[in-house]
Amino acid sequence: MNCSVVIRTLNEADRLRLTLTSLSRQTVQPQVVIADDGSSDHTRDVIDAFRGLLPIETLRHASPKGRCAASNAGAAAATGDLLLFMDGDTLANPRLVESHLAAHAGRPGLIGRGETYHLRCTRFLQDPEAASPRPGEEARLQAMRPAELERLKVTAAQIEGDFAAIERRAAPGIYPGAGPRALYEMEIDALINHPDCSVLWAASAGSNMSVSRRIFLDSGGFDEAIDNNEHRELALRLCAAGARMGFVAGGRTYHMTHRTGWRDPLVEADWETVFYRRHPVLAVKLLAVLWASISDNMPIPPDARICSLPDLERRSRGEDGIDYDAVRRAIPGLAPLTAAR
Repeated sequence: MNCSVVIRTLNEADRLRLTLTSLSRQTVQPQVVIADDGSSDHTRDVIDAFRGLLPIETLRHASPKGRCAASNAGAAAATGDLLLFMDGDTLANPRLVESHLAAHAGRPGLIGRGETYHLRCTRFLQDPEAASPRPGEEARLQAMRPAELERLKVTAAQIEGDFAAIERRAAPGIYPGAGPRALYEMEIDALINHPDCSVLWAASAGSNMSVSRRIFLDSGGFDEAIDNNEHRELALRLCAAGARMGFVAGGRTYHMTHRTGWRDPLVEADWETVFYRRHPVLAVKLLAVLWASISDNMPIPPDARICSLPDLERRSRGEDGIDYDAVRRAIPGLAPLTAAR
């Protein structure tokens, strides 16, 4: 079995350079397929610099078509038996590809989920290697002492010679904060300790997720009508067809954050309507309650809180007598969900 790493990227050339550096240091060399979703920066120059260092296949959209379209195009161009999806602002630990291949050995229907960590130090930076500021963060960086600014850097030399120094600065979760960390810990606990849980599709990840190329293409890939949580929709669809979620031990990625806060699915909730119409089951409707239950600031009654994926599985049977539509109405910003007629 061989592996194709599919990277979707848009205007993140300086982070992509570091992502590709980390892939060039893998213990098992993958094919790297880069789906450039209409970048207007120097992404092409970065890619060209790695030709000869990595087996690279590239495709470029003239204008952005969205995360799902980019990933689907990359998957179609890949040749590996296994697809491993990553973003262009994410570092791979040296054994990432090896770990995903090992997890899939003898398990053809596996959807692999690795450990998704983040680097908080990059959130104000345009180029993590040069420690140049993101637009709007110039004054913040100018006020820093040189030694403090130096500690923010993530460099190719560190990736190549001292990856452990990068790992020491990382923390669990795709974004900083108590919410993303609690969600990460909940998902990984379910994958490791509850492997037969029927809602493990909710523990899938948008980056550091692997699946058979044949299974992915046969399924139609990511739903391009969904712009957030597309990985969970895909995992639900694949699990319904007989696939199984599984934890990839030793496979860790590090998101080089580029914003304050996180992409909160309770705030950016347009995905919910399409997702629920595709899958009108109670578990999908309860995802928002699960995520709101992580926060102490959400008005979720104690008896309606969902605090684990096994708990989500139990509540999804609809036997506890709780009106979850009423619970959802108390969560700010959520729209009512109805199945398509």
